[in-house]
Amino acid sequence: MIEVENLTKNYGPARALRGISFHVARGEVVGFLGPNGAGKSTTMKILTGFLVPSSGTARIDGLDVVEDSLAVRRRIGYLPESTPLYGEMSVHEYLRFAAEIRGLRGKELPPALARVVELCGLERVWGKNILELSKGYRQRVGLAQAMVHQPDLLILDEPTSGLDPNQIVEVRSLIQRLGEEHTVILSTHYLQEVEAACTRVIVIDLGEIVADGTRDDLVAQLPPGDVFVRVAAPPDAVAAALQQVDGVHEVLAREGGGFLVRGDVSVAGGALEGRIAAGVVGAGLRLLQLERLRPSLEDAFRAFTVGRREGARDA
Repeated sequence: MIEVENLTKNYGPARALRGISFHVARGEVVGFLGPNGAGKSTTMKILTGFLVPSSGTARIDGLDVVEDSLAVRRRIGYLPESTPLYGEMSVHEYLRFAAEIRGLRGKELPPALARVVELCGLERVWGKNILELSKGYRQRVGLAQAMVHQPDLLILDEPTSGLDPNQIVEVRSLIQRLGEEHTVILSTHYLQEVEAACTRVIVIDLGEIVADGTRDDLVAQLPPGDVFVRVAAPPDAVAAALQQVDGVHEVLAREGGGFLVRGDVSVAGGALEGRIAAGVVGAGLRLLQLERLRPSLEDAFRAFTVGRREGARDA
């Protein structure tokens, strides 16, 4: 559905994209993840024909986004980061207008409108002016206009930006439903959004693709996580016993009890978990819980972005 090859975009001397390449298969829901200023929105705008790349190619369903721009736009639905709506129009008027400029006419128009109204939960505000709506409902209207013509591909740029926590949950649930019927590429810097809705993650930073795969693929590239320990003893005694374990580098108290232990995964004395257990028991303390924590998507994101930038500065 999407083929991007060696795509670059320059704004004068500034390079927003540095030769990125990725493919998205039909039916995938892909999170395009990165810090602010990483190149996410620039990529989305090139895919939609809003910007022209400096070099490289981007194709949607086999069509070049520059040479076949109008044909590409017929196949996509686009929700920009700042949803462009006509506030003086009612929801009904606006969505009818959006459907008509997409070429829907006559008998095909009412069922198309009814479909997006039901899917986006707009029944209660159908006759209201858009200016009267909350930010969450305006975002739903933006999603409805993006999908009223049943496009093959939905491109959503920061779809929950500026929403309150309840609105974020509502829009995120809607995106999950959209993924059952459409190919979706979702640009965001919210990790929860990606974990909730996406089957694959592409991480971009400083205009370069730095990771691409499922959540599990990305997490698997990290070293093992910390070890969580809970012991039936005073905290000072537990911390002292843990700090005596060979290869332990850091012991951190956790709110609510227990400790996080960081250290060498394996040394001559065996795996870290075994060394911790032996150290606690050897100190005459009763071990209640011992668990190797799995790295999270947040850990992976930080490793591929913050860690990468710090490494570049050190070099």
